Amino acid sequence: MKARIFVTLKPGVLDPQGKAIHHALGSLGFAGVNDVRAGKLIELDLADDTSDSDIEEMCKQLLANTVIENFRVERA
Repeated sequence: MKARIFVTLKPGVLDPQGKAIHHALGSLGFAGVNDVRAGKLIELDLADDTSDSDIEEMCKQLLANTVIENFRVERA
């Protein structure tokens, strides 16, 4: 089974990578981009019997910093 973990910064947390991307897009002439927030995608290949709670624990303990990041799990 495949699972995708989407990790994003919580609202209000400064995102220097997003700001750099936003600035670069403007420099390249792309108008109309109001804001950019960068995140990460983690793909896991798991045993079929891996529970949702196990995946959530993986995220809380290692894959996401829950103080400043949110995560969303999507089974593929």
